[in-house]
Amino acid sequence: MLTVTISETRIQQRRAIEALRSGVPNRDAVRALGSAQPKIEERFEQLLEAARAGFADGKQAAGLLVAGDFGSGKSHLLEYLQHLALEENFVCSKVVISKETPLHDPVKFARAAIEAAVVPGRRGSALTEIAAALNFNDDRCAGLVTYLNQGTSKLNSRFAATLFLYEREKEEEIRNRIISFWSGDPLGVGTLRSWLRSYGQAASYSLEKVSARDLALQRFKFVARLIVAAGYSGWVHLVDEIELIGRYSFHQRARSYAELARWAGKLEGETYPGLAAVFAITADFTTAVLEERNDLEAIPRRLGVGGPGIDTLLASQAERGMRLIARNAVRLQAPDRRSIEQTRGQIRQIHAQAYDWDPPALETEPQLSTTSMRQYVRRWINEWDLKRLDPGYIADTVVSDLGVDYQENPDFDTPGETDIDPGV
Repeated sequence: MLTVTISETRIQQRRAIEALRSGVPNRDAVRALGSAQPKIEERFEQLLEAARAGFADGKQAAGLLVAGDFGSGKSHLLEYLQHLALEENFVCSKVVISKETPLHDPVKFARAAIEAAVVPGRRGSALTEIAAALNFNDDRCAGLVTYLNQGTSKLNSRFAATLFLYEREKEEEIRNRIISFWSGDPLGVGTLRSWLRSYGQAASYSLEKVSARDLALQRFKFVARLIVAAGYSGWVHLVDEIELIGRYSFHQRARSYAELARWAGKLEGETYPGLAAVFAITADFTTAVLEERNDLEAIPRRLGVGGPGIDTLLASQAERGMRLIARNAVRLQAPDRRSIEQTRGQIRQIHAQAYDWDPPALETEPQLSTTSMRQYVRRWINEWDLKRLDPGYIADTVVSDLGVDYQENPDFDTPGETDIDPGV
């Protein structure tokens, strides 16, 4: 019986090829190609430095919004930025906005960010790994305990109580339930008080009532500090497909713009030190939604007519998010002749190593401003695949543009989880 063994390098190269073919970048493809966006890389490094300094100066790193056409490499860029952040010892959460993970719902967004979190050098559940790295005898953990137990933190006492219990509790089931609470699962006040009672601390924590929304927002602050207490640099959010906001109803679009402003550090009086966020959005969103649908004017006007109150506040916050999109988005650099040739050479080398052959040179195609890098890449890979099977085959590639649908869709108008007291 003949056994064929494929080397690990060849497996990695084949994974990279399949990821590039499908347009869903993976770590292997990102390592091989890099980002080809030096200006954005430089901005990202500055963002990481600001996140590192966040707890010292009490500030939140200003978010970075990148814009590009469909297929221009936004998702590839976010994957590459995650690679950079992990190398800088940051915990990273890559979140794709969807019907199940709407930007306007902090409860669902927090749960998705924590579930997606990747810890440098670790493969297990992120918060389990982070909790295991806590050393309650060092200054970082002592600082976290002090912060949680002082009134100025403004965090619900559930966080201080569960950290107190986690430090002392030996029973694995209870520790796991505490980590699940940190991750977003409910934990009953009665259960928590009974655990505290066994340490004579039932009266030490008020466990005040809190809405699910407010608890989720506080959870971001707590987890960011927990991450730093465990010895990591901070928490990076990489949020893709922000353009899905365009499919929400009027009020959910308004709340989404407000949440975008929040995570970009644009809301006065609200800061999330230790946290840095990068968002990716389609380049024509400003024209199609903010201008042609007139969200820029309609949302502040319609929300503000009721006078002082929650809608007036939301109108102001939403306007900040929209201004961020309209004025501060950083465009991805379009591929030039040099970058196209360089990328083709890199992919040719990957294809050669993946399938142990010598891919022929392809005809140099005209550089068109309407051709995305994804279209170039898929054409090259498909032609080499075919020529590997039939060297004489002449491929004729047909390209069709896929537009982004910004029409409101009632299916995306999902109920939030923001009005439940999770401590019942």
